[in-house]
Amino acid sequence: MISVTQALDAIFDLVTPLDSEEVTLADAAGRVLAAPVTATRLQPPFAASAMDGYALNGVEADPEAMFRVIGESAAGHGFAGKVGPGECVRIFTGAPMPTGADRVIIQEDVERKGNLITLARKLDKGPHVRPAGADFAPGNTIPAPRVLTAADLALAAAMNVPTLTVTRKPVVALLATGDELVMPGEEPGPDQIIASNSFGLKALIEANGGHARMLPIARDNFDSLRTAFELAAGADLIVTIGGASVGDHDLVGVVAAEMGMDQSFYKVLMRPGKPLMAGRMGDAAMIGLPGNPVSSMVCGHVFLVPALRAMLGLGATPAPRQTAVLAAPVKANGPREHYMRARVEGGKITVFDSQDSALLSVLAQANALLVRPVNAPAGDAGSQAEYLPI
Repeated sequence: MISVTQALDAIFDLVTPLDSEEVTLADAAGRVLAAPVTATRLQPPFAASAMDGYALNGVEADPEAMFRVIGESAAGHGFAGKVGPGECVRIFTGAPMPTGADRVIIQEDVERKGNLITLARKLDKGPHVRPAGADFAPGNTIPAPRVLTAADLALAAAMNVPTLTVTRKPVVALLATGDELVMPGEEPGPDQIIASNSFGLKALIEANGGHARMLPIARDNFDSLRTAFELAAGADLIVTIGGASVGDHDLVGVVAAEMGMDQSFYKVLMRPGKPLMAGRMGDAAMIGLPGNPVSSMVCGHVFLVPALRAMLGLGATPAPRQTAVLAAPVKANGPREHYMRARVEGGKITVFDSQDSALLSVLAQANALLVRPVNAPAGDAGSQAEYLPI
């Protein structure tokens, strides 16, 4: 068996960043930017008013001074003339500042009668003007790689860039195995259970930038598994669920090897999730996850998500951990790194009493996996501990 770190390094060796593609701004949310976005224009393209009020020459803005209104500047409809001494222009937020004006007096500080305004006795400092290029200028960039957020897309649109270069989504073939499985909505036999892992993993994959292809459940026989692997053709990553242990019905590794898988490792010093394997089948990387529901999902967070991020060009790094204070003592750990379902609230982490790897109800309540290192001593309440957010 190898350590979690060694297993993760081996998986990173199996995957490489994928090629890129062009998508429209409307289709780019959540995608990974593969090339910088470069602004093609100045923003704002002109000095603009930050408030509703009156634009005038700031040196003339004395308390109770009077000015003649000579026109109006609105967003999309600027004032074409020039502001001279004793003159001003009615202006609205976002409108271009007229020539000859460099300050906006907010309308609350003005009394207007006809085409004459009188400034208040007390004026705020102003100038309430957004300089041209205050946001960005031609050549400014949004750097890559990055997961594109709503703010990124708004900025790219303002830069007048209609399409973006993003990393292609990794195609992940999800292959659940086992005679005991039936799909949700079907009537299970007396010795069967509902297939759940595929749906949790599909959600995890797609929340982290991948595209999941759910294949039909493969039965515990050679022909069914061979057919399933053939259906996985074209995927960038094949993820099998179950059948990776050493029982008489655990045939995934045997069939995969028969079909050309070059195995990288089998079994990891962790709990839950020991019967994990990885390798390469032709053009695709392969990760064989354990069949226990919690083990499968934990390995998804620890290994599958970092693999996806590496394929998306976001770097080959472990899932980031955070720290919290133990709400209650925890026992000493044994020879395998332990990922314990827990809940973090108010900076404190509470470990659930039951850590049975078959209990999805506990996983659904958890928002963290407390990470207990190999042979870690008992932890006292109030001490710092690392956890993986989930």
